[in-house]
Amino acid sequence: MTRSYDAVIIGGGHNGLVSAFYLARAGLKVRILERRSIVGGAAVTEEFHPGFRNSVASYTVSLLNPKVIDDMKLVDQGYRVIERPISNFLPQDAADPAKGYLKLGGGLERTQAEFRKFSNADAEALPAYYDALENVADVLRDLSLKSPPNVGEGLKTLADAARQGRKLAGMGVEKQRDVLDLFTKSARSFLDGWFDSEAVKAAFGFDAVVGNYASPDTPGSAYVLLHHVFGEVNGKKGAWGHAVGGMGAITQAMARVVTGMGVEISLEAPVSRVLVSNGRAVGVKLESGEEVMGDAILANVGPRLLYDRLVDQSDLPQDFARRIKTFKAGSGTFRMNVALSGLPNFACLPTVDPKGDEHHRSGIILAPTLDYMDRAFLDAKQFGWSKAPIVEMLIPSVIDDSLAPPSQHVASLFCQQFAPELPDGRSWDDERQAAADCIIDTVEAYAPGFRASVIATQIHSPLDLERKFGLIGGDIMHGNMSLDQLWSARPMLGHGSYRGPIKGLYMCGAGTHPGGGVTGAPGHNAAHELLADRSFWGKLRGRG
Repeated sequence: MTRSYDAVIIGGGHNGLVSAFYLARAGLKVRILERRSIVGGAAVTEEFHPGFRNSVASYTVSLLNPKVIDDMKLVDQGYRVIERPISNFLPQDAADPAKGYLKLGGGLERTQAEFRKFSNADAEALPAYYDALENVADVLRDLSLKSPPNVGEGLKTLADAARQGRKLAGMGVEKQRDVLDLFTKSARSFLDGWFDSEAVKAAFGFDAVVGNYASPDTPGSAYVLLHHVFGEVNGKKGAWGHAVGGMGAITQAMARVVTGMGVEISLEAPVSRVLVSNGRAVGVKLESGEEVMGDAILANVGPRLLYDRLVDQSDLPQDFARRIKTFKAGSGTFRMNVALSGLPNFACLPTVDPKGDEHHRSGIILAPTLDYMDRAFLDAKQFGWSKAPIVEMLIPSVIDDSLAPPSQHVASLFCQQFAPELPDGRSWDDERQAAADCIIDTVEAYAPGFRASVIATQIHSPLDLERKFGLIGGDIMHGNMSLDQLWSARPMLGHGSYRGPIKGLYMCGAGTHPGGGVTGAPGHNAAHELLADRSFWGKLRGRG
């Protein structure tokens, strides 16, 4: 059986849903093909133990673009985000609770007061640091909904580069130095230029290793730090929050919007192959044998999955086929959800309110120094996972009682560093439980009694993330966020404008600009490029 559409989208994650919205709004007939039984990709909420629900993979909100939220009218669909009262809480020493903790956020003056526990100089440096970061973050926000200049298009490339670089060129030389630092330096090198205290540097440096299989000493890791601060929540720049109902509430709202516009969503419809005829993508073949034809094919999957598994190598230009195999993917992420009989009680800051204190409503970071983060990476490189892993814990049930039974809780454990592929031929199927036990032990060291409170766990090793969500190497970013894989070079120079090397094939996932996170920006941009190609001028240029 064969059916034809204006656009066929492979993958029902949030970027695919966003693309579908803009295409349907322009009058196109769109069908989304999702291989799982639920729409949403990695942004889904599921029950993992009777009575306990949580965001399964993606777990917190900041980067979702305000234009996408407004255009899709997600608030009318129940979209609601509760901000964290403070950003993060960092216990300082599991072995010596007397060394205290650091709280980040809650306003400039409050954060400065926290910093003074460790360094007066760092407290005084904080306003200038925030200004420097915000100036560069504003450049990223400005670029996030613009297609990068596509190398190889002659005068258009130069014109696009000049137009998009205008804001950067207008900065003073001091701010341009900040841009250069953030795009090229390691997180440690960048932070060493601002702060003295190891606790303070860890508070900011954690963002540099989120979804980044690297050390804070790795050149370019400062950019990953920056990537995690260019979002906003409820109009507050740099803020993070919890989506009521979990991350699946966002994608379910998106799905309601697009189906109301006539978009067809097919679940349990895994794609086996992109169909190419005379050098043009003309449809896809499902594992069931069904063929779905389309004037355009949009891939909301990572570049490695698309070009290694869904496209016949003979359909790719030789140089592209060679280079895409070197596209780096694998974020070093291990993801757990935990059902708890009660709240964790941290030795350095004992629980006061049994319903949850301020720090229970924040990001709880178990990684007290940059050296700790560096050792975690080196352990993973040598042994497969860190003996003392980096753990971020969120407890969304403190503010969202729909996720757990009364007086009980769910916790998200986002963990680094875990090798995408274990050394010595070992398999994550054999070692996932041992790694999960190591993570629980790490939390137990800071919050005695945590292990005894665990009712059930949901475990996702890097291999589990690949199998379940199609994230090659468990890469939550769809590909490393390194300088050679950013902007016009994401996923490859000459294909940074969401167009694949095969005519009619587009990329709308996080393996394109501006990269990982629940942003909706790649989906927005890819849809607009497709619509431009269908226009009179697009057809005149031979793109339509």
